[in-house]
Amino acid sequence: MDPYRYRPSSAHNAPFWTSNQGAPVWNNNSSLTVGERDPVLLEDYHLVEKLAQFDRERIPERVVHARGTVAKGFFEVTHDISHLTCADFLRAPGVQTPVIVRFSTVIHERGSPETLRDPRGFAVKFYTTEGNFDLVGNNIPVFFIRDGIKFPDVIHALKPNPKTHIQEAWRIMDFFSHVPESCHMFTFLFDDWGIPSDFRHIEGFGVHTFKFINREGKETYCKFHWKPTCGLKFLLDEEAVIVGGTNHSHATKDLYDAIASGNYPEWKLCIQTMDPADEDRFDFDPLDDTKIWPENLFPLQPVGRMVLNSNIDNFFNENEQLAFCPGVIVPGIYYTDDKMFQTRVFSYSDTQRHRLGPNYLLLPVNAPKCSHHNNHHDGFMNFMHRDEEFDIQRRGLFREILSVVPGQRELLRRKITLISLVNASVHGLLTDKTDSSGASSMRCVT
Repeated sequence: MDPYRYRPSSAHNAPFWTSNQGAPVWNNNSSLTVGERDPVLLEDYHLVEKLAQFDRERIPERVVHARGTVAKGFFEVTHDISHLTCADFLRAPGVQTPVIVRFSTVIHERGSPETLRDPRGFAVKFYTTEGNFDLVGNNIPVFFIRDGIKFPDVIHALKPNPKTHIQEAWRIMDFFSHVPESCHMFTFLFDDWGIPSDFRHIEGFGVHTFKFINREGKETYCKFHWKPTCGLKFLLDEEAVIVGGTNHSHATKDLYDAIASGNYPEWKLCIQTMDPADEDRFDFDPLDDTKIWPENLFPLQPVGRMVLNSNIDNFFNENEQLAFCPGVIVPGIYYTDDKMFQTRVFSYSDTQRHRLGPNYLLLPVNAPKCSHHNNHHDGFMNFMHRDEEFDIQRRGLFREILSVVPGQRELLRRKITLISLVNASVHGLLTDKTDSSGASSMRCVT
């Protein structure tokens, strides 16, 4: 029996109750005791296993964006921008790419109401043919700060008081009074944008300035905008109290029910573009994430549409274990010198390794859907099946060389072997071995 053929799934459930190890359990309601009224036995393996598993069901929640909901769908290109980028998923109108999208609030805990005045996260994972692309933004086009070194301080100011665990306005204003660039963000947060009515009626923004690269190597600055086809809706403070008091998960329910009924939410993807040569021509820094690009100078250009037509199958697997990072890009899209962008490139993957472990990208919801290969091995909870004996990339290169010049195979084989021995010697992989005649030879330590 090949154990790798059997991926754990409820689709393979036995018709009877079993332990985690697959052994039948005849009684799942009573502990094993010495007698009818006597102590519980430690040898009750099923009891110990059941409690130990339950005690470890929770994983660390996200430091920010802990409260969120997820849906799946597709992105379809509607307008040709191949002159701007060589990204394969944007290569031509009609190309479709599967996506998974997470909407969230930012500051409060996983079970907090969805009616709090707070930015909303809008994160999209594209499963492209060239690997995943994470567009990790918000429903507001700017951010509080322009330098990531302040990010922990910003969040600490917005989080509840560490003494009382109550969010207090004076703590927020005490910090942001020293951060004047945050004023732009606050004009959105304390306007209608601060309390969207639900997740179907919000915009999404990449926030940062990205870089497109086409096949000729030409670079173009760009900003991403998601525009809901059903328009924008918000709640007044008084309405938020009523809605949140009635159902603190109202936005999650609204999205789930809409998709389940066939009323699929849709967004148009638009971009703004700028020639990097014009970067210094304006009275604002185009790479500053606390600034917007005026649409009269940089009009929105349509690119495609995103339709969410499927609810997730399991909340924990596809929401709690779903991991995004702004550093996850594909050929044709790259970072800019936005300092906040660059610090997020590190921080997001770092927090995922803390929450989910070093092999979080092996989880189905995070793994790329295209063929992929790397030389990463082992680590906690690594279930990747590997049967190659050495790096397949080198083996492929060797075969390619031999196929190009078949008449020189033996000579090339000797040269490659010699190069490998030299490399091994340099890296300390060879040791001296003295044979029975006293001659010294070299052997490779594997």
